[in-house]
Amino acid sequence: MQQANECPQEADVERRMEQSILDLGIPPCPTILTRFMSEISKDEPNYRLLETLIGSDVSISAGLIKTANSSYFGLHKHVRSGAMALVVLGLRTTSQAIAGLILRKAFPHVQNLERFWDSSTRISHLSGRLAQRLQLPGLTAEDACTYGLFSNCGIPVLLGRFPNYRATLEKANHEPNASFTHIEDLEIPTNHAMVGCLLAQNWWLPEEICLAIRHHHEVQALDLNQPSIPPLSRRLIATAQLAEHLLHKHLGLSQSLEWNKLGEACLKVLKLTQEGLEAIYQDAESLINEA
Repeated sequence: MQQANECPQEADVERRMEQSILDLGIPPCPTILTRFMSEISKDEPNYRLLETLIGSDVSISAGLIKTANSSYFGLHKHVRSGAMALVVLGLRTTSQAIAGLILRKAFPHVQNLERFWDSSTRISHLSGRLAQRLQLPGLTAEDACTYGLFSNCGIPVLLGRFPNYRATLEKANHEPNASFTHIEDLEIPTNHAMVGCLLAQNWWLPEEICLAIRHHHEVQALDLNQPSIPPLSRRLIATAQLAEHLLHKHLGLSQSLEWNKLGEACLKVLKLTQEGLEAIYQDAESLINEA
């Protein structure tokens, strides 16, 4: 029997989430990210400790330096250390950058992910460029990049968990009408959007990014009158969908059926007319090359 001072609903949700993470093989939150997030949640974070954490991992330090020196920040002075990158990027962006840098290393047991990561990286970078161009309220290049990289992070989890998941992906990719995640739900007990959301939550990503991952194949989530989805989440979804569509169109790849399902709603979220879209098509080469 439950004690009167317990909160059964909250405890049950926590237990189910933890069990889902264990059952599906979602990578645990990396220690360095847990320690970083724990420190920055304090009223007065210890910057010396944060610098030490960054400096303890050469690949993370190098990745943060590269991020800080990217064209997104337009610095006149080159960043040369992880400590300086922390100052330039700020706490939130640094934490998201660390999560992104670690993500590729989180699935060593899943083979043949090179094309997946290449596509995710391209979409991430181009989403950041589009965010800079579109200048929508609350939408930053940093959040767009993070979301673009993590939007499909549930796919490697499911590839490692279900032997036949590649066939499910192929089927969902060629479905012209039903949502991508509906096909997954029919084939396996879950879908990559739900799993990706769990991973993102477990890795301390902002709520708006987690919700965007959870709903990124749902046209209803792009409805401007949908009160349960934050406006930023809709903008993140729409920006990444446009980035993927633009890459496929410009590179001559097979066109994603997701744009056929979601494109019209995405344009409304991004406040883009057909003429505005055509202008982006014309600038596609420079946008992609700069990304």
